[in-house]
Amino acid sequence: MLTKEKKTNLVTENRIHPTDTGSVEVQVALLSERINALTKHMSAAKKDHSSRTGLMKIVSQRKRLLIYLKREDPARYEKLIQRLGLRK
Repeated sequence: MLTKEKKTNLVTENRIHPTDTGSVEVQVALLSERINALTKHMSAAKKDHSSRTGLMKIVSQRKRLLIYLKREDPARYEKLIQRLGLRK
């Protein structure tokens, strides 16, 4: 679970302008953090199928957002994946 401080920190690091809270970059950063937390949970609780379903939904949402960003602005897409370390 994301704490308020962690979420605020992620938003401030990834926002485009000072009042930005919902841009694609912010959404992808928040989803990535949730994915990392759920991945750690899934390594300990292998039979938690409801969490696995939720994880797959979050991964799909992030994938759709990244596809949209790559189509609309490839430069922002490259900058984001470099900053978050998503692709290798």
